[in-house]
Amino acid sequence: MTSPNVTPYGTPPPASPVATRKPVSLPRLNDMRERGEKITMLTAYDATFAAVADAAGVDCLLVGDSLGMVCQGLTSTVGVSLDTMRYHTESVVRGIQRVQGTPWIIGDLPFGTYQESREQALRSASVLMQAGAHMVKLEGGGWTTETVRFLVERGVPVCAHLGLTPQTVHSLGGYRFQGRGDSADKLLQEALALQDAGASMLVLEMVPATLSAELTLALPRCHTIGIGAGDGTAGQVLVMHDMLGVNLGKNPKFVRNFMNGQHSVFEAMAAYVRAVKDGSFPDNALHAW
Repeated sequence: MTSPNVTPYGTPPPASPVATRKPVSLPRLNDMRERGEKITMLTAYDATFAAVADAAGVDCLLVGDSLGMVCQGLTSTVGVSLDTMRYHTESVVRGIQRVQGTPWIIGDLPFGTYQESREQALRSASVLMQAGAHMVKLEGGGWTTETVRFLVERGVPVCAHLGLTPQTVHSLGGYRFQGRGDSADKLLQEALALQDAGASMLVLEMVPATLSAELTLALPRCHTIGIGAGDGTAGQVLVMHDMLGVNLGKNPKFVRNFMNGQHSVFEAMAAYVRAVKDGSFPDNALHAW
């Protein structure tokens, strides 16, 4: 039997500022950025962990196609299907409905579900939005710009993704930093085009910290979310399994194990939120940019 002073996760109830926070929306994300408050994001794939993240105060939950690697044991994200993404999105949404229903939910469009045409992208986005996502994410720049515009004009909020794009990792030559040297200007131009097309969020993965900071200043209408991209972005995201130290491989050097020194997943997620908000994570000194 659960004690009245303990949540179902075996941890003390969240402090009142978290318990009373309002649901996250695009206007609220805009307000956070104007105040200089960092945006926190974690991946989530099921109801229980989504509920814990909600209680811990995470602003945004990304139902990422990274589930192919951390949940299904695949070697890349390429094999994840749209039906799988729908299933996990529905699970995450049900989880946050059990707690506060606060986070902004983003669903990944998997490989092969938006490359064929803008119409295909809209059909795929509709599946995830009907599953409960508030926004969809797609990878790449250049050719994706008109797809983003097409979706936004039809009422679908879009998160873009530049830098290391896992769905095309083979064409990039592996999991390596992007945006160095001559490619930095191309990445900047792609980011500006995506903002002009209506993307309201942009994940920057494994991009030099100086370039990420420059992009953040250049994109006032598009919230930059970094992963291995330094502390100059509007927010941070980590794969949940990485930040809990339970992944199947070796953590990238930009990842911190937030379970260290904590007694529960709830405490680890709350520590992550605090570290992003107070600027102590990420630490640029850990990266050789």
